[in-house]
Order: sequence, then C-alpha cells, then structure tokens
Amino acid sequence: MNQEQREKHSRQILFSEIGEEGQKKLLGSKAVLVGCGALGTAVANLLVRAGVGRLRIIDRDFVEPSNLQRQTLFDEADAREALPKAVAAERHLRAINSDVQVEGIVADLTPKNAAELLSGFPLILDGTDNFETRLLVNDACVSLGIPWIYAAVVASYGVTMTIFPGKTACLACLLESGEEFGTIGAETTCDTAGVLNPAVGVVSSIEAAEAIKFLAGRPEAMHGRLVSCDVWSGKFQSIRVARNPECRCCARREFSYLSGESQPHITLCGRDSVQIHERSRRLDLGALAGRLSAASAAEVRSNDFLLRFRVPPYEMTVFADGRALIKGTKDPAVARSLYARYIGA
Repeated sequence: MNQEQREKHSRQILFSEIGEEGQKKLLGSKAVLVGCGALGTAVANLLVRAGVGRLRIIDRDFVEPSNLQRQTLFDEADAREALPKAVAAERHLRAINSDVQVEGIVADLTPKNAAELLSGFPLILDGTDNFETRLLVNDACVSLGIPWIYAAVVASYGVTMTIFPGKTACLACLLESGEEFGTIGAETTCDTAGVLNPAVGVVSSIEAAEAIKFLAGRPEAMHGRLVSCDVWSGKFQSIRVARNPECRCCARREFSYLSGESQPHITLCGRDSVQIHERSRRLDLGALAGRLSAASAAEVRSNDFLLRFRVPPYEMTVFADGRALIKGTKDPAVARSLYARYIGA
C-alpha cells in the first residue's frame, strides 16, 4: 500500500475492525458482481470506493431513463446512448478509483459460461433482478465451492443472505424448501410493483458490508443470517436459516439450473417484454442496422454492443450474441415471429 492509497482509505483504516492489514487485504482482493442494476450499481460503488482490488461486472442489459431513479452509477447521457450497463459502470467506477481493476463484461450469465465467468474469484455478489439467474448462480457457487451473497429488492422491501457452500443454507434451501421466510416472490418485479431507492440503499449497504468483511479477512464478523427490511413500514428482521438436509442443490448436488434443465430459451421479463436467448449466433450489428433502415423499421440506433429499433407498437433490442429483448408483448409466439421476421430464424 503506497502513501496515496493510505491517504485515500485513511478513514477506513482508522476503523479498528479493518485497520491497515485489512485494507491491504482489500487492495489485493477480487470479486464478481452478477447484474448491475439498482443493487449492483450501489454495491459496486461502495466496493470500489472501499478499495477492492479487482471487480468483474457481468450484465446483459442497457441503460434506460427509467433506471436513473435508483441505479446510482448511471446518468442521462448513458441512457441517451443506450449504453450497456457493464460498459457504463466500468467507465464511471474507473473515474471514482483508478486503483481498482474494473472489468465490465456485456453478457448473459448462462449454464454454458457460468463456470468460466465465476471461477477464480473468492466471492460472488448478487446484483440480479430475477430468480432464474440467482438459482443459476447458487448452483454454480455450490458446485465450485465459492461463497456468494444473495440480495433482492422490490417495492419498499429488501432481503440479503450470505451463503457459504457446505456450511450454511443455500438459496435453494431458502426458496425450494416449502417454508415461508418472507422472501421476495419470483412473480414480483420492480416493473410490476415498483421500487423505492432507499430500500436499494439499505440492502446494498448490508451486502457490501458483508463483502468487505470477507475480503478484508474478517469472515468471522459476518452475521450469517437472512436479513430483511421494509423501509416504508420500518420493519427489520434477522433470522437464521437452517440447511435443508434434502436440498436439491447443496445436499443432493443436483444442479438443474447449471445443467440448463431449468432455463428456458424464452423468458418473460416482467415489463411487458420477452427475452429470446439465441446465444449460438453472432450478429453483424452494423450490417443489420443497414438492412433495418432500408426496411420498415423506425428509429434504428446502434453502438458497438447492441442495436435498437421500433416496429410499432413493438421495440426490439438486439445484442451481438443474438439475444434480443422484444418490448410491447408478453406473448412468446409474437416475440418469436418478430425475431424471425427482422433478425432471422
């Protein structure tokens, strides 16, 4: 740790539970953040300012105006350019702390790439917005023996829990046991129930604090509980969750999400839109933009990472790996038809 770093993190070093030794460990640490929306941007901001040495950010989405109310790393320019969130986050975080190696990866975490993207890191952080991806992360982390921190927020309510494979309950224990722990239901999303940014701030702070404890070499300080809060009602709860001895994932080691058995090729995104997973193809977005401009598509816009256009009443966003978001319908058949018509079957 050089003098500049010592000065930059002086107030954190003064905190006795971290001190200079803990700060040195933080500067040499690394973590993966899956998802860079509301929770992800807040957690990334806190960890980069704390001096985590390397942060890999994986996100498949792009910045929209509706994100700015709660996704604290982004601004109106990012939304106007429809920048991928991983790219915009990397740029802003490097400006905050140039000592941190920030790696933004524009990708959808899938059963095929999960091991590659998550291996080699001692901690995985949840910044996702759906339980399909969270259960994939859970499968991958239990399979690889990597600790991870689950977190979720919707409306005024949020929840977080640290998971140590083989030692604590995993997310499948929590969600698939049939017991009610007050978790957020998979059918509830920010696009249907809304979200308050103070709830994001509370949960992301708890998640980041747990990560800092772990990365600073103080895992014994981690609370090991399911923490939930409702910032509107003022209710907070902290409970221990026991491992399920019959758990599909951490007991029987049946990794149905990691094997791809539980992941569909089409996903209803919860905001009047459908996602199509077509990862086996590579698209020339420039050539596609030219074809669409000459056809009936309107408002064709593209950058190095994605292409957006409108076919009223629908809006389509296409990524270079073939994945697409079709907004304006919840009907998978309509989404397939539009994809085949404008992108190709």
